[in-house]
Amino acid sequence: MTDARLLGPAEVRALAEELGIRPTKKLGQNFVHDPNTVRRIVRAAELAADDVVVEVGPGLGSLTLALLPAVAAVHAVEIDPVLAARLPHTVADRAPSLVGRLTVVTGDALRVRAAALPGATALVANLPYNVGVPVVLNLLAELPGLRRGLVMVQAEVAERLAAPPGSRAYGVPSAKLAWFAAARRVGPVPRAVFWPVPGVDSGLLAFDRRDPPPGDRVAVFELVDAAFAQRRKSLRSALAGWAGSPAAAEAALRAAGVDPMTRAERLGIEDFARVASARPRT
Repeated sequence: MTDARLLGPAEVRALAEELGIRPTKKLGQNFVHDPNTVRRIVRAAELAADDVVVEVGPGLGSLTLALLPAVAAVHAVEIDPVLAARLPHTVADRAPSLVGRLTVVTGDALRVRAAALPGATALVANLPYNVGVPVVLNLLAELPGLRRGLVMVQAEVAERLAAPPGSRAYGVPSAKLAWFAAARRVGPVPRAVFWPVPGVDSGLLAFDRRDPPPGDRVAVFELVDAAFAQRRKSLRSALAGWAGSPAAAEAALRAAGVDPMTRAERLGIEDFARVASARPRT
């Protein structure tokens, strides 16, 4: 397997200086400068040689350079046009034999469409903290061929996304991700591997796609939002607006085999799907 010369702290800072880049909180920019960390991410992603990886927020290219030798292709989605324009040159300089595997998509990962990411099978990314959850959900919805992923996110976000029903961290992100995939936490990432050093801890989250429960995703997600908007209330009360009245909510819950007095955090995504299907027709 052809290797690439990875970026260390000195190279990351030199690239940023060359481009006049000052990492911004607005774009959630914290660049990884530790080669061992990006190697660890690629190993943990369990990629196959024929995988086509989507990388969101490649930044200066630290993770990109580690991914390219391991897979057939990388679609790098970068919202910053300066970084997007520089990335192919960084790869050509540090992994010249692999530059043909890279496609850079300049744009917002929350708005990217499947046509721009042909053949995508895996998501591997150091996601900006402020958009981690919506990016993962959008790409899973947009890319049916996305079989698995490994993302680095804020540690608290990783906990929420992997949380099972009934746990303290379980909520809207956990339930919606469960529609698409089974998720698990892989481990922490130390703050010192980033520049600038973030003020929060990071963690790795892995997921594997599975078949969703029967039902309409849009309708189920609307129900999930309604249920957790008043998560301290019983579902009979919390879903009164969604169903039309507390009595109608109770009828839908009972039809789905759910105790009307339970709370949203007790329901798995299959439960939500059954309740959504039992919603009264107006």
